[in-house]
Amino acid sequence: MELVVLNTQGKETGRKVTLDDSVFGVEPNKHAVYLEVKQYLAAQRQGTHKSKERSEIAGSTKKLKKQKGSGAARYGDIKNPVFRGGGRVFGPKPRDYSFKLNKSTKKLAKKSVLSQKMKDNEIKVLENFTFEAPKTKEFINVLNALEIQDKKSLFILSEQNKNVYLSSRNLPKTKVKSYNEISSYDLVNAGEIIFLEEAVEKFQENLKK
Repeated sequence: MELVVLNTQGKETGRKVTLDDSVFGVEPNKHAVYLEVKQYLAAQRQGTHKSKERSEIAGSTKKLKKQKGSGAARYGDIKNPVFRGGGRVFGPKPRDYSFKLNKSTKKLAKKSVLSQKMKDNEIKVLENFTFEAPKTKEFINVLNALEIQDKKSLFILSEQNKNVYLSSRNLPKTKVKSYNEISSYDLVNAGEIIFLEEAVEKFQENLKK
């Protein structure tokens, strides 16, 4: 399949790029997408939550009243979890939430998202561009020309471009990343995916390795 290359004014340049069916034309695997998105979100968790258990609470260990004869339930010291200020039973402890996922599964997830986006006509190819200096207004002009100013968009570059990145940084609905930084979460979270012309081939080769 082929896509027309657009310029920064949103007009066709007359050039086309070929998209590999093994990347943009597979049968979407929703479970693979779920697993990679879950892995990405799990890796974002700090895992620093902590509550004190009975042994970590400061307080006397003296038994508050005799075991029998009061008519009330038996209990021990003031650190008992049933009391206000006592230790917590099975409370959270610091932990690492990240988990391993096979490379083949992660590649399948990306291919699945791209194939679905392709069916929904949510992928565009833009000619390579840069800015002489970081200018958010110039980046907004590009979004307006492509008619995606009100949508979440992901721009995929062939290499890091500081001026383009800084120009988009203040735009809450826009992300700019190089082709080797993309996760399935980025693809799913974007309403429109914009490939720069040179990034298409590099992205495809990266998924076919």
